[in-house]
Amino acid sequence: MASEPVASGPGEANPENPAMAAPDSKIDHAASIRYWNSVAANSNTMLGMLGSYPWYTRIDLRGSKSFLSKVRRLVPGCTTEGKLKLGADCGAGVGRVTEGFLKDVCETVDAVEPVEKFTQVIHDSALKRSGVVGDIYTVGLEGWYPEKKYDLIWTQFCVGHLTDVQLVEYFVRCRESLTDTGMVVVKENQSTDPNGNDMYDDEDSSVTRTDEKFKEIFKQAGLIVVTSELQLGFPKNFKLLPVRFYALRPKS
Repeated sequence: MASEPVASGPGEANPENPAMAAPDSKIDHAASIRYWNSVAANSNTMLGMLGSYPWYTRIDLRGSKSFLSKVRRLVPGCTTEGKLKLGADCGAGVGRVTEGFLKDVCETVDAVEPVEKFTQVIHDSALKRSGVVGDIYTVGLEGWYPEKKYDLIWTQFCVGHLTDVQLVEYFVRCRESLTDTGMVVVKENQSTDPNGNDMYDDEDSSVTRTDEKFKEIFKQAGLIVVTSELQLGFPKNFKLLPVRFYALRPKS
């Protein structure tokens, strides 16, 4: 489920009240699916996934292209020219990231997305007909068990729908399905809770995590952060949550 830009807001956890449930314990996968089924799937402009922020995608994709170029130079043995052989677009939505970015850096891109009406858009797309999109998995990240070796697993605006435990397990599976020079890239909103807590959003039943929580989860999954940076270029007047990239490789 590819999410959309999120405006900043208060967190819901209270560190002084241990009886209060952890934000990720409130995640309801069925509620998430219901929410995303209410969102329009626009196969032409891809704007249905971006709510009221149609300008967002240009800045978003430009930042992603720049970040991946940096990462490829940092991974020993990874080619810095031409296309990677096989990528995965996890939380693909209607294929916005594949259409605007991944098709230019991967020969073939598999799509992982739990909402059937979104994967149907990908099935019907020119990218699928041309062979750029390979296999399409209509399943949530918590249920995706890769059967291939990937050069790039791109996971964007979707891990908030997984609990911490599910997310660790997902990253373990990703780690085990990478080629020798393969990498996982995570691009996600960051919590701005003043107490340093993850933030739960009951609109789409998702959690926005802190940088510290992400790093803890990566460590538990046996991944190291090759490099990390914030996405730049979003207008400050919209007061969106900060968005951070993480490039991950298996711990040696």
